[in-house]
Amino acid sequence: MSSTSIISWILLGLIAGVVAKVLLPGRDPGGLVGTTVIGVAGAFIGGWLSAEFLDRPITTDFYDPALWVAAVAGSVILLIGYRLLFGHSRARH
Repeated sequence: MSSTSIISWILLGLIAGVVAKVLLPGRDPGGLVGTTVIGVAGAFIGGWLSAEFLDRPITTDFYDPALWVAAVAGSVILLIGYRLLFGHSRARH
């Protein structure tokens, strides 16, 4: 994997993480780093789910709409999972 593709995945993950947080507003793991981690992991999860269950392999084309939909969907799933697992572990003010 080239450094350009790594940067592309991080950029895609950042955008997917931001979109997921816009779709599901609330208190979540912090800031830009947390959003990027959720987004990148979500992008990988979304790509795997798409390839495994929808028989729609994700291409390496950064501008493929299916890649973006899968990344955002994976980020939303990951964010919901995070909230279910750790939503009550922090004190609420």
